[in-house]
Amino acid sequence: MFLISGPDLVIAAGKAGIIGAFPAPNARTIEDLAAWLPRITSELKAAGREGMWAINMIVHPTYERFDAELDLICEYKPRIVVTALGSPGRPLERVHAYGGAVFSDVITPDQARKAVDAGADGLILVASGAGGHTGHYSPFAFVEEVRGFWDGPLILGGAIGGARAIRAALTIGADFAYMGTRFIATRESLVSDDNRAMLVRATMRDIVTTTAVTGIPSNWMRESLDAAGFTPDMLEIKKKIDFSNLHGDSKAWKNIWGAGHSVGRTRAVQSVAELVDELVEEYRLTGSDLTRITDWPHDIEAARADLVAG
Repeated sequence: MFLISGPDLVIAAGKAGIIGAFPAPNARTIEDLAAWLPRITSELKAAGREGMWAINMIVHPTYERFDAELDLICEYKPRIVVTALGSPGRPLERVHAYGGAVFSDVITPDQARKAVDAGADGLILVASGAGGHTGHYSPFAFVEEVRGFWDGPLILGGAIGGARAIRAALTIGADFAYMGTRFIATRESLVSDDNRAMLVRATMRDIVTTTAVTGIPSNWMRESLDAAGFTPDMLEIKKKIDFSNLHGDSKAWKNIWGAGHSVGRTRAVQSVAELVDELVEEYRLTGSDLTRITDWPHDIEAARADLVAG
């Protein structure tokens, strides 16, 4: 959710009863981040939702703000710190010191093992179809393999666009579902109205996976890549990974808009509260669907008996 989630979205998510998360570099400067964090903590506390937020840190060696961001994190104490693009071991000691937990974004079982060995408290499996930086493994196989060596907290992300996908994630062994794309078009996100309109227009076939933007396989909306002048040949180029000066004017991703394979579920611009209410109601209905599923074997046997009798 780089350049997408900010205080408004995080606060609205927490008030709606889900944990809202945002990447620390979404704040353009450290001074901006220092203003965002007290606002998030105070408004959620006032709403009786204290602690319902998380922050994502880039731990790649090229990221220059790591130390300054960690200082602020230790001051405002989010329950969960998500690490991406590097070892979760970097912030672990200081986050544990105030009672927080470190969850590590991983895209392969090998990365998951390394994160566990480094002391991560939880894992976030980024599977195929995630928006922005994406994985390439099926969520079914990915969760199954990681559950073979990890029984701790596990979040699954990647193409989770609705309540059926949330329930499926829990059914195959995840403890939580990570949802991003559906929240990009909410009124509280940081994106432009043009970006929201593009999301509503887009379907899964409009998503392009390329390393040409950040150097890491990522999913972007084709319409925004075309508008930025990317040709098919350019999309085959692997860019060098560099997360220094993320907000610099030369950074291509400032005008290229990410989305996951679940983008087709974004059919309208909504508030966060409206979206969460919709997901809750859909989740309730999928529960009744599962009740019907338990009748399938009996229905099939009855149909077979009728067929034989006929």
